[in-house]
Amino acid sequence: MRRLAPLLVLATWLLMAAPAFAGDNGEGIVGETDDRIITFFCLGLVLAFVVLVTLLSALQGALERRKDARKATELRKRVGW
Repeated sequence: MRRLAPLLVLATWLLMAAPAFAGDNGEGIVGETDDRIITFFCLGLVLAFVVLVTLLSALQGALERRKDARKATELRKRVGW
């Protein structure tokens, strides 16, 4: 029963939310959807992923440099240089 309760809540929520989004004959928040809107949305999505990957790669590189510096310090302490 514990596993069924969240699914029941989700199903009820979806059933109540569906008619709220279908009230304007399918017209979205920004008005009628045409090719220009879809193109700009997809372009923004692609650019967002490029920026995300670039920032996360830079973060990973910085963390790797810190890890390597910490390892080198520990090795110097152990060896005695």
